[in-house]
Amino acid sequence: MVILLFGPPGCGKGTQAVSMARSMGVPSISTGEIFRAECKAGTKIGKLACEILRSGGLVSDEIVNQMVAGRLSQDDCRNGFILDGYPRTKAQAEFLDRLLEEQRLPAPTVIYLDVPDSVLVARITSRRQCPTCSAIYNLLHQPPRHAGVCDNDGTPLIQREDDNEQTILARLKAYHEATGPLVDFYATRDFHRIEGDRTPAEIHAEIEQVLEPALAHAGEPRRG
Repeated sequence: MVILLFGPPGCGKGTQAVSMARSMGVPSISTGEIFRAECKAGTKIGKLACEILRSGGLVSDEIVNQMVAGRLSQDDCRNGFILDGYPRTKAQAEFLDRLLEEQRLPAPTVIYLDVPDSVLVARITSRRQCPTCSAIYNLLHQPPRHAGVCDNDGTPLIQREDDNEQTILARLKAYHEATGPLVDFYATRDFHRIEGDRTPAEIHAEIEQVLEPALAHAGEPRRG
């Protein structure tokens, strides 16, 4: 089963992707985490992606597609996966269609988390992450049990470098301009718009209802 989980930065994709991956037993693939790993490794493509992200822009389709294709070729994706935040443009969506066809994987179920920009700015500036296990918290709605440290391993939480208001507003502007056509692209498919200005538990419950029919067919043979 292939699930596309998308929406603007800060809509809650990461939190939902972790819960879905755990319950479904498939990997959750975040382009943001791939970018940060490449940046940390200091690769040529990573340095370029890091510079673009710091300026508030979006990484080009060519670079993103290259990294995603490499990740989807790994063995743990054979039985399906969750894509967190990809595709972000119509060109990426068209590339993904071709890639899924080549790999004889099913057409995706698309989950779109819809959240107003004003809510997103407040959310993102309150976001914290564990540098060890990558768990994500929000000081407003999903704080850790003990202030400043991860529930899982006690590691001090950090605020990501790009989680500031100026960068967020630039990213939202770029996001809306680039991804508007995606709604039309997927509208006639297995597309589900979900109100994301709610608690993570409420959102997760609705996603489970949406996925129930698809999960019932997850064991069917691949197309081809």
